[in-house]
Amino acid sequence: MVTDAKLVEERRGQILRAAVKLFSDKGYYTTTISQIAREAGVSTGLIYQYFGDKDDVLLLSLKLVLETYEKEIPPRLEGIKHPVERLCMALWAYCSIVDGLRDATVLAYRSTKSLRADRRALVKQEELRTNRLLQQCLRDCIAAGHMRAVNEYLLVYQYVHFCHAWALKHWAFRAKFSLGRYVDEGIGLLVEPFLTAKGRTALAAMRRRTAHFTRTAKPASRA
Repeated sequence: MVTDAKLVEERRGQILRAAVKLFSDKGYYTTTISQIAREAGVSTGLIYQYFGDKDDVLLLSLKLVLETYEKEIPPRLEGIKHPVERLCMALWAYCSIVDGLRDATVLAYRSTKSLRADRRALVKQEELRTNRLLQQCLRDCIAAGHMRAVNEYLLVYQYVHFCHAWALKHWAFRAKFSLGRYVDEGIGLLVEPFLTAKGRTALAAMRRRTAHFTRTAKPASRA
Protein backbone atom coordinates (compact mmCIF):
# COMPACT_ATOMS: atom_id res chain seq x y z
CA MET A 1 0.00 0.00 0.00
CA VAL A 2 2.85 2.37 0.81
CA THR A 3 4.48 1.64 -2.54
CA ASP A 4 1.18 2.15 -4.33
CA ALA A 5 0.57 5.46 -2.55
CA LYS A 6 4.03 6.65 -3.53
CA LEU A 7 3.45 5.63 -7.14
CA VAL A 8 0.11 7.46 -7.18
CA GLU A 9 1.79 10.62 -5.89
CA GLU A 10 4.62 10.39 -8.41
CA ARG A 11 2.25 9.76 -11.33
CA ARG A 12 -0.02 12.61 -10.27
CA GLY A 13 2.98 14.95 -10.06
CA GLN A 14 4.14 13.81 -13.51
CA ILE A 15 0.75 14.65 -14.99
CA LEU A 16 0.50 17.98 -13.18
CA ARG A 17 3.96 19.09 -14.35
CA ALA A 18 2.98 18.29 -17.93
CA ALA A 19 -0.30 20.18 -17.49
CA VAL A 20 1.44 23.26 -16.06
CA LYS A 21 3.80 23.34 -19.04
CA LEU A 22 1.00 23.07 -21.60
CA PHE A 23 -1.41 25.41 -19.80
CA SER A 24 1.42 27.96 -19.64
CA ASP A 25 2.49 27.54 -23.26
CA LYS A 26 -0.88 27.05 -24.97
CA GLY A 27 -3.43 28.37 -22.49
CA TYR A 28 -5.98 26.46 -20.46
CA TYR A 29 -8.83 26.49 -22.95
CA THR A 30 -6.86 25.25 -25.96
CA THR A 31 -5.02 22.48 -24.08
CA THR A 32 -6.67 19.07 -24.24
CA ILE A 33 -6.44 16.05 -21.96
CA SER A 34 -4.92 14.13 -24.88
CA GLN A 35 -2.13 16.71 -25.18
CA ILE A 36 -1.45 16.50 -21.44
CA ALA A 37 -1.28 12.71 -21.67
CA ARG A 38 1.16 12.91 -24.56
CA GLU A 39 3.36 15.44 -22.73
CA ALA A 40 3.32 13.32 -19.57
CA GLY A 41 4.01 10.11 -21.46
CA VAL A 42 0.87 8.37 -20.21
CA SER A 43 -2.42 7.27 -21.74
CA THR A 44 -5.48 9.49 -21.78
CA GLY A 45 -7.35 6.81 -19.87
CA LEU A 46 -4.76 6.88 -17.10
CA ILE A 47 -5.31 10.61 -16.57
CA TYR A 48 -8.98 9.95 -15.95
CA GLN A 49 -8.01 7.49 -13.22
CA TYR A 50 -6.42 10.40 -11.35
CA PHE A 51 -8.60 13.37 -12.37
CA GLY A 52 -12.27 13.78 -13.16
CA ASP A 53 -11.80 16.38 -15.90
CA LYS A 54 -9.53 19.17 -17.10
CA ASP A 55 -10.88 21.50 -14.43
CA ASP A 56 -9.60 19.05 -11.80
CA VAL A 57 -6.18 19.11 -13.42
CA LEU A 58 -6.07 22.91 -13.34
CA LEU A 59 -7.29 23.11 -9.74
CA LEU A 60 -4.68 20.67 -8.48
CA SER A 61 -1.97 22.38 -10.54
CA LEU A 62 -2.72 25.67 -8.82
CA LYS A 63 -3.07 24.06 -5.39
CA LEU A 64 0.30 22.39 -5.88
CA VAL A 65 1.95 25.79 -6.32
CA LEU A 66 0.28 27.34 -3.27
CA GLU A 67 0.84 24.30 -1.07
CA THR A 68 4.53 24.39 -1.99
CA TYR A 69 4.81 27.92 -0.59
CA GLU A 70 3.01 26.91 2.59
CA LYS A 71 5.08 23.75 3.14
CA GLU A 72 8.54 24.94 2.11
CA ILE A 73 8.82 28.42 3.65
CA PRO A 74 8.57 27.40 7.36
CA PRO A 75 11.42 24.84 7.24
CA ARG A 76 13.71 27.49 5.77
CA LEU A 77 13.07 29.69 8.81
CA GLU A 78 14.01 27.02 11.35
CA GLY A 79 16.74 28.21 13.71
CA ILE A 80 16.23 31.87 12.78
CA LYS A 81 15.03 33.76 15.85
CA HIS A 82 15.52 37.45 15.18
CA PRO A 83 12.25 38.99 13.87
CA VAL A 84 13.88 41.13 11.16
CA GLU A 85 15.93 38.24 9.91
CA ARG A 86 12.89 35.93 9.89
CA LEU A 87 10.94 38.41 7.78
CA CYS A 88 13.79 38.90 5.31
CA MET A 89 14.51 35.20 5.06
CA ALA A 90 10.80 34.48 4.53
CA LEU A 91 10.89 36.81 1.53
CA TRP A 92 14.07 35.14 0.29
CA ALA A 93 12.49 31.68 0.70
CA TYR A 94 9.30 32.77 -1.06
CA CYS A 95 11.21 34.24 -4.00
CA SER A 96 13.49 31.23 -4.34
CA ILE A 97 10.47 28.89 -4.40
CA VAL A 98 8.84 31.09 -7.04
CA ASP A 99 12.09 30.89 -9.02
CA GLY A 100 11.70 27.11 -9.17
CA LEU A 101 8.02 27.38 -10.11
CA ARG A 102 8.02 30.28 -12.53
CA ASP A 103 5.70 28.72 -15.11
CA ALA A 104 3.28 27.54 -12.45
CA THR A 105 3.28 30.95 -10.74
CA VAL A 106 2.41 32.68 -14.01
CA LEU A 107 -0.25 30.05 -14.62
CA ALA A 108 -1.83 30.80 -11.25
CA TYR A 109 -2.27 34.46 -12.24
CA ARG A 110 -3.46 33.69 -15.73
CA SER A 111 -5.83 30.78 -15.15
CA THR A 112 -7.39 31.00 -11.69
CA LYS A 113 -10.32 32.83 -13.28
CA SER A 114 -10.93 29.76 -15.47
CA LEU A 115 -11.97 27.72 -12.44
CA ARG A 116 -15.52 27.43 -11.20
CA ALA A 117 -16.40 29.93 -8.47
CA ASP A 118 -16.30 27.36 -5.66
CA ARG A 119 -12.86 26.23 -6.76
CA ARG A 120 -11.56 29.78 -7.02
CA ALA A 121 -12.56 30.15 -3.39
CA LEU A 122 -10.39 27.14 -2.47
CA VAL A 123 -7.39 28.66 -4.24
CA LYS A 124 -7.94 31.96 -2.44
CA GLN A 125 -7.95 30.17 0.92
CA GLU A 126 -4.63 28.52 0.07
CA GLU A 127 -3.16 31.92 -0.76
CA LEU A 128 -4.36 33.44 2.50
CA ARG A 129 -2.53 30.78 4.53
CA THR A 130 0.80 31.80 3.01
CA ASN A 131 -0.08 35.45 3.55
CA ARG A 132 -0.67 34.78 7.24
CA LEU A 133 2.83 33.35 7.56
CA LEU A 134 4.32 36.59 6.20
CA GLN A 135 1.96 38.65 8.31
CA GLN A 136 3.13 36.90 11.48
CA CYS A 137 6.76 37.68 10.61
CA LEU A 138 5.77 41.30 10.14
CA ARG A 139 3.83 41.44 13.42
CA ASP A 140 6.78 39.99 15.31
CA CYS A 141 9.00 42.78 13.97
CA ILE A 142 6.53 45.42 15.13
CA ALA A 143 5.93 43.80 18.51
CA ALA A 144 9.68 43.63 19.23
CA GLY A 145 10.14 47.29 18.34
CA HIS A 146 12.19 46.61 15.21
CA MET A 147 9.56 48.09 12.89
CA ARG A 148 7.08 50.92 13.24
CA ALA A 149 3.36 50.22 13.02
CA VAL A 150 2.15 49.76 9.45
CA ASN A 151 -0.94 48.56 7.60
CA GLU A 152 -0.02 44.89 7.86
CA TYR A 153 -2.64 43.62 5.43
CA LEU A 154 -1.59 46.02 2.67
CA LEU A 155 2.14 45.57 3.18
CA VAL A 156 1.88 41.78 3.15
CA TYR A 157 0.21 41.95 -0.25
CA GLN A 158 3.08 44.13 -1.47
CA TYR A 159 5.42 41.36 -0.33
CA VAL A 160 3.37 38.73 -2.16
CA HIS A 161 3.29 40.78 -5.37
CA PHE A 162 7.03 41.38 -5.12
CA CYS A 163 7.76 37.65 -4.82
CA HIS A 164 5.42 36.72 -7.65
CA ALA A 165 6.84 39.45 -9.87
CA TRP A 166 10.08 37.49 -10.10
CA ALA A 167 8.11 35.01 -12.23
CA LEU A 168 5.66 37.42 -13.86
CA LYS A 169 8.37 39.82 -15.06
CA HIS A 170 11.32 37.46 -15.17
CA TRP A 171 11.94 38.38 -18.80
CA ALA A 172 12.74 41.92 -17.64
CA PHE A 173 14.48 41.22 -14.31
CA ARG A 174 16.81 38.39 -15.33
CA ALA A 175 19.09 40.69 -17.31
CA LYS A 176 19.46 43.13 -14.42
CA PHE A 177 19.38 41.07 -11.22
CA SER A 178 20.49 37.79 -9.77
CA LEU A 179 17.80 36.34 -7.53
CA GLY A 180 19.81 37.35 -4.46
CA ARG A 181 20.21 40.92 -5.62
CA TYR A 182 16.53 41.11 -6.53
CA VAL A 183 15.55 40.06 -3.00
CA ASP A 184 18.03 42.44 -1.40
CA GLU A 185 16.80 45.37 -3.47
CA GLY A 186 13.22 44.47 -2.58
CA ILE A 187 14.06 44.43 1.12
CA GLY A 188 15.52 47.89 0.66
CA LEU A 189 12.18 49.07 -0.73
CA LEU A 190 9.66 47.07 1.29
CA VAL A 191 11.27 46.36 4.66
CA GLU A 192 14.06 48.81 5.41
CA PRO A 193 12.01 52.07 5.23
CA PHE A 194 9.74 50.82 8.03
CA LEU A 195 12.49 49.69 10.42
CA THR A 196 13.40 51.46 13.64
CA ALA A 197 17.02 52.22 14.48
CA LYS A 198 17.57 48.83 16.12
CA GLY A 199 15.78 47.14 13.25
CA ARG A 200 18.18 48.75 10.77
CA THR A 201 21.11 47.58 12.89
CA ALA A 202 19.79 44.00 12.73
CA LEU A 203 19.30 44.25 8.97
CA ALA A 204 22.84 45.53 8.45
CA ALA A 205 24.22 42.61 10.49
CA MET A 206 22.19 40.11 8.45
CA ARG A 207 23.40 41.59 5.18
CA ARG A 208 27.01 41.22 6.28
CA ARG A 209 26.44 37.54 7.00
CA THR A 210 24.46 36.76 3.87
CA ALA A 211 26.46 38.96 1.47
CA HIS A 212 23.16 40.12 -0.02
CA PHE A 213 21.78 36.56 -0.15
CA THR A 214 24.69 35.14 -2.14
CA ARG A 215 25.59 32.78 0.71
CA THR A 216 23.64 31.02 3.45
CA ALA A 217 22.94 33.09 6.52
CA LYS A 218 24.01 32.05 10.00
CA PRO A 219 21.00 32.59 12.30
CA ALA A 220 21.25 35.49 14.70
CA SER A 221 20.10 35.41 18.30
CA ARG A 222 16.92 37.23 19.21
CA ALA A 223 17.53 40.87 20.18
